[in-house]
Amino acid sequence: MADSHGKHAKHGTEGEGPLARTALRFTAFTEKWLPDAFGFVLVGTFVVLVFGLITGEPLLKRPDDPAATKGYGLVDAWGLGFWSLITFTLQMAMIIIGGYAVATSGPVARLITRLARIPKSPRTAVAFVAAVAMLASYLNWAFSLIFAAILAREVARNVPKADYRALGAMAFLGLGTVWAQGLSGSAALQVASASSSPAPVQEVIRAGGHASGLIPLSDTIFTWQAIVATLIVYAVGVTMAWFVAPGEGNAKTAENIGIELRPLIGRGSAYNGKRVDCEDDEQRRPGDWLEHSPLFSLLVVLLGAIYLVRYFDGKSFFNALDLNTVNLILFLLAMLLHWRPWRMARAVRDGAPAAAGVLLQFPLYGGIFGMIAYTGISARLAGWLVQASNQFFFPPLVAIYSCVLGVFVPSGGSKWVIEAPYVLDAANQLHVDAGWMVVVYDLGEASANLLQPFWMLPTLAILGLKARDIMGYTFTMFLACFPAALIAVTLLAPHVTG
Repeated sequence: MADSHGKHAKHGTEGEGPLARTALRFTAFTEKWLPDAFGFVLVGTFVVLVFGLITGEPLLKRPDDPAATKGYGLVDAWGLGFWSLITFTLQMAMIIIGGYAVATSGPVARLITRLARIPKSPRTAVAFVAAVAMLASYLNWAFSLIFAAILAREVARNVPKADYRALGAMAFLGLGTVWAQGLSGSAALQVASASSSPAPVQEVIRAGGHASGLIPLSDTIFTWQAIVATLIVYAVGVTMAWFVAPGEGNAKTAENIGIELRPLIGRGSAYNGKRVDCEDDEQRRPGDWLEHSPLFSLLVVLLGAIYLVRYFDGKSFFNALDLNTVNLILFLLAMLLHWRPWRMARAVRDGAPAAAGVLLQFPLYGGIFGMIAYTGISARLAGWLVQASNQFFFPPLVAIYSCVLGVFVPSGGSKWVIEAPYVLDAANQLHVDAGWMVVVYDLGEASANLLQPFWMLPTLAILGLKARDIMGYTFTMFLACFPAALIAVTLLAPHVTG
């Protein structure tokens, strides 16, 4: 099967246009020469360390005041920052696992089966998966990775002549476009939550006029300007998906690649080799009644629902929504959808490996953050950004910068922590609204996911594909979606009032 797969991939550029051929060559180059995501953060640690030394930061130094947040040497700043993201790390791990649990529940699997019957032609199938994937990622990015991948498999089964590679790329499209502007966007949720926003970031936000040190969602992703920018990128994404889908003559179907597609629901159904909704739930002994009875699942859901009603009472929903609240809603929804405790436990167990990268890499991102935030690097970078830009060009400059950095630091939340101190400081000096800068960061950073494979891994695992199979398509989508985001943040910026 592997040989067959490789043979098909080798002549996959025949009949394609010059842009598609360039994208496939780009993919081959990155897979051969670039390290994996963990390698990026290892190299990034020492890039920042060397950068600090070159720009005059001391290697070993402690401030006279132990409580000070500036003036540390690079080594002490790294150690101070290493565990600074521990709360945020757990929050992001829970978002991944919670999204997985919701997406693999029986009711959601049945919904996917119905949705997959809607498209009738290969080109419509590709555009449909793109539209649904982006919508799902707006609701929750982790949920969309699983939901859209399973949908793409089911669509491919119902429209067997559709290009399976294109379907796979569109299943991931939400992570490269609108996810960070949605309800699980880590940067926006982080600056709205005191528990997940580091103290230095809150200090910069206070300096910009937000007395609480926080920026509510009503000032970031839910401003009308942010919604318009998101809709523009969404429309461009769906349109591009329609045009990049190859015709039947050039399409590589799942059968061509050697992937067997089984029904999602029914006896013997499976995805990625695992049964989805048909495991035997018979009790094997009297003591098993607790994990097989929905009683306590429903009681926990009721308990959580009462708490959420009281939590949001008298508050603006969007202002009160933060990472902890999103995770609680995901958890309760997964409990309800899985119905029986043993099914919920299985879903969490199966979803936990997807969070391994976050647990391994986020402490190192925290160390990078420490070297930037607790030394003079932050102020120096802010000064450079101010000198290189003005009030009008600062938003697109930050979008481009965030996209480039996102190729090497493939995490919207941890990368935001690295960028936030000096980006927001520069925004304050240029009188650019801090909430709008979060929106700009979101749209620029998300585009980088179309150029590197880190967040593609859960989707690829379900589809049975490799990064090289879809990155030609994601690169092509980048060439349209990222310019659309740049134009949107530039033209809408004058209409934002700080």
